[in-house]
Amino acid sequence: MSASSHETVRIGVVSVSDRASSGVYEDQGIPALQDWLGRVLRNPLNWETRLIPDEQQTISDTLIELVDQAGCDLVLTTGGTGPAPRDLTPEATLAVADRVMPGFGEQMRQISLTFVPTAILSRQVAVVRGNALIINLPGQPKAIAETLAGLPDAAPPVHGIFAAVPYCIDLIGGPYLETNPDLCKAFRPRSARRS
Repeated sequence: MSASSHETVRIGVVSVSDRASSGVYEDQGIPALQDWLGRVLRNPLNWETRLIPDEQQTISDTLIELVDQAGCDLVLTTGGTGPAPRDLTPEATLAVADRVMPGFGEQMRQISLTFVPTAILSRQVAVVRGNALIINLPGQPKAIAETLAGLPDAAPPVHGIFAAVPYCIDLIGGPYLETNPDLCKAFRPRSARRS
């Protein structure tokens, strides 16, 4: 099936960083997310990217704009999820939520704990707003990829969070996301799969 026969997906990618947004250093979160998603998803992708400072109201306003005005089906944030005073992404995300999806945060911390004991300091959350899924991801490109893809070669294998994203988006009324199974096999019950 060609990419043109798949539904188009609008994805919001938000990097939350005081220093990157002020030009102190180059943002790596947005390119890392676009690279990973571009390889994994077979759907045509329309991007909405935002590089913003760690300001709670700015983060909330950006998430609302991406879902309510830009019509994003999926919004991924990177950065601002630790315990430092300026790490406000989870609070800003919860403030715009219709429903909280705690399993995503639990699994992201489980994956990261495979590498570092400080993973328990992460406060990443995922929420549904309208027909969109919003997920807070880590700030480092390597951790972003590990969180999304999981650790399929570990013993036992550790599931990445992205395998559950397409079916979640089905359930909330979004487009049918199709993945490259060699990179990330989306899980859906048999009754929810399209031929």
